[in-house]
Amino acid sequence: MRRVQAHPDAVIPRGWPASLPSVRQLLDEGLDLSRATVLVGENGTGKSTLVEAIAMAFGLNGEGGSTGAMHTTWTSESPLHEWLQLVRGAGASRWGYFVRADTMHDLFTFLDSTRTESHTGDPEFHRFSHGEAFRTLFDTGRFNGDGFYVLDEPEAGLSFAAQLRLVAELMNMLTGGGVQVLIATHSPIIASLPGATVLELDADGYQPRSWADLDLVMHYRSFCDAPQRYLRHLE
Repeated sequence: MRRVQAHPDAVIPRGWPASLPSVRQLLDEGLDLSRATVLVGENGTGKSTLVEAIAMAFGLNGEGGSTGAMHTTWTSESPLHEWLQLVRGAGASRWGYFVRADTMHDLFTFLDSTRTESHTGDPEFHRFSHGEAFRTLFDTGRFNGDGFYVLDEPEAGLSFAAQLRLVAELMNMLTGGGVQVLIATHSPIIASLPGATVLELDADGYQPRSWADLDLVMHYRSFCDAPQRYLRHLE
């Protein structure tokens, strides 16, 4: 997929989510996606809203899963996906997978309930911890081959070492010519994915940043150097 833009026939009402600066910028200017695009920014800047809408516009289940997943627990997704148009490259894969931190329990419930029907080799995901289940999901083959892979805050539940392993696996995935990755994260480790276009979301929208210039990198560095500089403001 080369670009995400507003559908020419979309009737976009006022208010949320169109009022979010990042969403407004996407609708006004469109967004060119690279092989790997990483969104970072404070809570409430629209990272999850954007990745959810782009995933759903691609045809992925809003609560996570593949293009064929049909499970739903509570309809809470924004209508943004209905206003978007995707510009695909010639011969682009129609396969994809979406994993989001806030609905992983429901996704694993769906996968466990359909295990004997579709993926007989799957483990029982609910037997694992959050982080172990996520790591195991990557080992089931769902992230192999050409496709569009969307991860919303994949660092949730992952240790430092597990996050590094995830970056290594993403690097390996991206050696495939037909693989494209979109990630929203608060992790400086995940944001360090080599070759990724990093977009920082703030009150003005989104703009490309180098990893070293990201606010989250600066704050993590400062905190690790001298935690009391931050903790004394909490007292």
